[in-house]
Amino acid sequence: VQPFLFELVNQGPVMEVPTLKPLSEDQARFYFQDLIKGIEYLHYQKIIHRDIKPSNLLVGEDGHIKIADFGVSNEFKGSDALLSNTVGTPAFMAPESLSETRKIFSGKALDVWAMGVTLYCFVFGQCPFMDERIMCLHSKIKSQALEFPDQALREPAVPSPHPSCRSLKLHPWVTRHGAEPLPSEDENCTLVEVTEEEVENSVKHIPSLATVILVKTMIRKRSFGNPFEGSRREERSLSAPGNLLIKKTARECEPLSELKVMGQKKKGLDSVTSTLAAGWLNRQV
Repeated sequence: VQPFLFELVNQGPVMEVPTLKPLSEDQARFYFQDLIKGIEYLHYQKIIHRDIKPSNLLVGEDGHIKIADFGVSNEFKGSDALLSNTVGTPAFMAPESLSETRKIFSGKALDVWAMGVTLYCFVFGQCPFMDERIMCLHSKIKSQALEFPDQALREPAVPSPHPSCRSLKLHPWVTRHGAEPLPSEDENCTLVEVTEEEVENSVKHIPSLATVILVKTMIRKRSFGNPFEGSRREERSLSAPGNLLIKKTARECEPLSELKVMGQKKKGLDSVTSTLAAGWLNRQV
């Protein structure tokens, strides 16, 4: 058994969803800035998270969020991960990952889409697409127009079709029209190369860059998630791989036994810290 040591982040997730008390706009912006920097860093390290959602964003002692739960993450080579399987939390899945005709899709784009759903949760306290029947939820994600509660709308704008972390970092809403610029990729990221020897010796103390090495070790050994959750992992709502939840044909809408966007509160797990994101952001300009 390969043991791992994790940081205890006892403040729990950034928020519970659904909630009648969403974050303020300033708090949503603060956490979203953290999320952008964190996902940019992960992608720079050639890691796709694949399950970004509020319950996997834990609040550290310094008030900044930490990205947790790399249970379905992928390490890739080249400029992007070309994926063909569907995993993660259904309410946060991108339309292309649910397509019956599109077999290959961008891993980075999946994370950015989930960032957009997460931002929507920050601001509105709920997911943009919800349904107690899994196939109907998939259908809504693929075809239903995105709606925004009236009280949050400002000037409407046309959303960007495929935003990236780079474009999100420059968005006027994210930066407060330039008052809070985010660091450049060079300032935010340093590539961490993990050797097979480091993977095998990962139980030893690594004084620097330990988190990235830990994550890459978990991915390569396929040993994931919170060791304190153990058997509870199967109870994680809406986070099982999509093909495990689908028992009937795509034409049938089968109710789920539990449709909560969030899972249970998490108390320990280390981390590195869309179209939907751009759509909401463009309405804030």
